[in-house]
Amino acid sequence: METSRSHSSERMSTDLSELLKEATKEVHEQAENTPFMRNFQKGQVSLQEFKLVTASLYFIYSALEEEIERNKNNPVYAPVYFPAELHRKAALEEDLKYFYGRNWREEIPCPEATRKYVERLHYVGKNEPELLVAHAYTRYLGDLSGGQVLKKIAQKALQLPSTGEGLAFFTFDGVSNATKFKQLYRSRMNALEMDLATKKRVMEEAKKAFLLNIQVFEALQELVSKGQENGHPVQPKAELLRTRNINKSHEHGPAAGKESERTKIRSTDTTPTTSLVRWIVALSFLAMTVAVGLFAM
Repeated sequence: METSRSHSSERMSTDLSELLKEATKEVHEQAENTPFMRNFQKGQVSLQEFKLVTASLYFIYSALEEEIERNKNNPVYAPVYFPAELHRKAALEEDLKYFYGRNWREEIPCPEATRKYVERLHYVGKNEPELLVAHAYTRYLGDLSGGQVLKKIAQKALQLPSTGEGLAFFTFDGVSNATKFKQLYRSRMNALEMDLATKKRVMEEAKKAFLLNIQVFEALQELVSKGQENGHPVQPKAELLRTRNINKSHEHGPAAGKESERTKIRSTDTTPTTSLVRWIVALSFLAMTVAVGLFAM
């Protein structure tokens, strides 16, 4: 009996998913106590901020999924290769086209911190593919967990259509049961053939992934504080026009109602006293999907 318990404990302590959860516990606790999660629940997020976060996610997932494809037959990644269920690049392209229009590729910004994240992903995929699972686990499991809460909040705060436009990133059509899929993913990850030394390297890479996300937050905050998007000053009127177009499909009230809606949007996007609070909340789209995902399985 004691021997059985001992073996069970030892097995659990070397499972990669458990090791990752324990290694990132401190970071998770810190994230829980930031204004990010608390403020986001209030639905304080502007369209501009949401668009910038979506753009950075596009660059990150494009790099991640390029390296996943490179290593899909590599034993250090192949067991957790679930492109139909998890990959987000196509969904983000759909969202960006909705927010920016057909020329979205020329419109979206890529701050230096996002480029550094992208460079790290490419380096890992080409030179240390055994670490790629740390980035995949950190992002995808977070998207499946916290992302579903964020979807509802964003839809309400930004008054996006109930049909899901602008929120494709949060929609996993290939996953019918998120809880069961996460269990499958974790078991596949635990089955990866890695010695303890390699697992420790994966743990350190997971921490690095979280830090890279934090750096992206800070860079996007600086971009918004300067009032710039893709290197150009943000024009509130243009932003208001874009918002009106986005909401066009679900505005059916009288003219007075539309004018009231426009006034509400203008106030939300241009009031200086609330811009920082809204931005802090917008950053939680990245922070929550990482932090919640690691611990909601």
